[in-house]
Parts: sequence; structure tokens; C-alpha cells
Amino acid sequence: MTWLRCINSFITVIVFGLVNLPVQSQCPTDLDHNGITNGFDFTILLATWGTDGDTYGSDLNMDGIVDAIDLNLLLTSWGPCAGPVWAVVIEWVPDPDVVTDSDFRQRMATTGLPWRVRDIGTNIELLLLPPGVFTMGASPGDSEAISDEMPAHQVTLTQSFYIGKTEVTQSQWIATMGNNPSQFQGANCPTPEGCGDHPVEQLVCSPISSYCSITGFRLPTEAEWEYACRGGNTTGSQGNLDNVAWHGGNSGYKTHPVATKLPNAIGLYDTLGNAFEWTQDLFGPYSSANQTNPTGPTSGPGRSMRGGSANYTSYFCRMSARRFEVCGGFLVVSHRGVRIARTP
Repeated sequence: MTWLRCINSFITVIVFGLVNLPVQSQCPTDLDHNGITNGFDFTILLATWGTDGDTYGSDLNMDGIVDAIDLNLLLTSWGPCAGPVWAVVIEWVPDPDVVTDSDFRQRMATTGLPWRVRDIGTNIELLLLPPGVFTMGASPGDSEAISDEMPAHQVTLTQSFYIGKTEVTQSQWIATMGNNPSQFQGANCPTPEGCGDHPVEQLVCSPISSYCSITGFRLPTEAEWEYACRGGNTTGSQGNLDNVAWHGGNSGYKTHPVATKLPNAIGLYDTLGNAFEWTQDLFGPYSSANQTNPTGPTSGPGRSMRGGSANYTSYFCRMSARRFEVCGGFLVVSHRGVRIARTP
């Protein structure tokens, strides 16, 4: 066992002899926190093989043991730590107090991408969604579900993506577009401190398209939206609705500041309530067939909107509830908002 003691001593020198950089500012495979994944990190991983890796964080996929999976993750991340070029990394590793779904945490870790980032151009914060499989549509036992939500079907998403931690706020919209289409502003703002942190609303497709063109964002597909909203949840709701959503029964039929209710199981706020959220897909019936990376039908009466809002009944504040709006319409309706997505 002498060689193990030597390696552990060597590791101690590496980890504590270098500049002690903040753990969360470095990629998970950078076990000695020097900004690069290299032979030192390889040595640490081998020395903790078969353990839970707790001391050095070498259980990279968070499954409770340091093994070949972690070694493969380290080798595929070899080189300098680098997040998306369009973002500043806030936290690499998902916080278990925020991402309470352990399966999501493990799958996030295996992507090699940072969990929490801030877009450089807009300062909007986004969270990582890893590839995954989920059941889209009416949840078992959801008595409020209607035919538009049926049949429930399996969806596989093969690519990671980022999605806004909150709905785009009025201040964030104004900073890019120089205007504010929202109903709840100025004299109509229900809060004395102003409505800058309320969701931007009364949005139609043309300005959203311009916003995405300027910022590099995109709308989530309807499947991506529901996958993010569910966050591993297989029921029809996110628990006590008043705790997670501003809806017609508790909002006074007005929007409220984002992130003032509890988040879902992966740290996203207001996926239910406050403002309806446009998706990329045209609205259409579901198929019972398994689907991979679906993007909706090629034609439909309008574009799908999800999540419910502060001026609608709680019926729409269900994870499978759907409605549509005419994308090119000129009718200005409050509570049409947006949550942006971005490809890594």
C-alpha cells in the first residue's frame, strides 16, 4: 500500500500547493482546480478508484462510485476548461439543493457542459437540460386532461440544450429591443417598485423572431418545453399550485415579478403561470408513436403556447395543458410571454 500513500501525498501537494480557485468556477473534471483537465486529474481519479470520490469530487457522473464511466468523462474533457463561447459559467456542477431530481443531476454531469450559465450579450441566466426520455402528454390520473393532450407518448431528446431560468423580463427585453409591448407597465404596473422584473408580455411572433435573431436565442420546441417543465415529474402538476404559480386564482389577474414562487425540480421558475410561453412548434394532434426530437406538424391553426398565465384559470397551469395562438395575428393579448432556449 506504500504506492497508494505516495499517490495520496502527491495529490495533496497538487491540490493544496496550487492556487485555490473556487470549485464551481472550474469544470468537474478539473479535480485539482487549476483550470485544465490533465495528468494531475487523471492521477487523482485513479487514486480514488472504487470509492465515492467525495474528498476530491472524482465521482464525475454522481452515481456513487469512481469507475470507468468517470474515467471516460475525464478523458473526453481533456484540456482547458471551456464553457459555451456565448456564455459566462456561473456553476459547472448542478446544486443538489436546486436540482432535486438525482437522475437529472447524473445526466447533466455526463454532458460535460456547465449547468448554470449567463448569456454574455443579454445577461440572461440559463440552465442546462441534458438528453433524456420522457412521457409527453396527459399524465396518469389527470382528470382535467382533454383530447389535445392525448395520447401520451414517449419522446426522446438526443441533444443537450439551455433554457431560460425565468421568463424574459420587461427589463431584459427593453435592453435588447428598446421597447416594451407589455400591458403591465407604467400606470398599469401592479407593484410600486415598477414592472421591470415582471415577464414581458403582449408578444407576437414577429418581434420574438427579431429578438432571437439579435441575441442568438431560439424558442424551445413544444417537447423541449414540456421536458423542462416536468423536470422528471410524471404527474400532472408540480404540487400545491399556489406555491409554484401565479394564476387566475391568486394573481389578481396581473403578472408578478419572476422567480417569486418556488422553482420546479430542476431550478426553473414560473414554468406554470405568470405568462403563457410561446414555443417553436405549430399546434397539432399528438401521435401515439414514439418520437425522437419532434418539432411539431408542418401546418396548423397557430403556434403552441404552454404553461398558463396569471389571467387564466388554473386548468392551464398543468404540465401537459396546451393552447395555440395565431402566430402572425395582430390581436394584442396580455400574458403572452416567452422563455428562450439556446443550443450549446
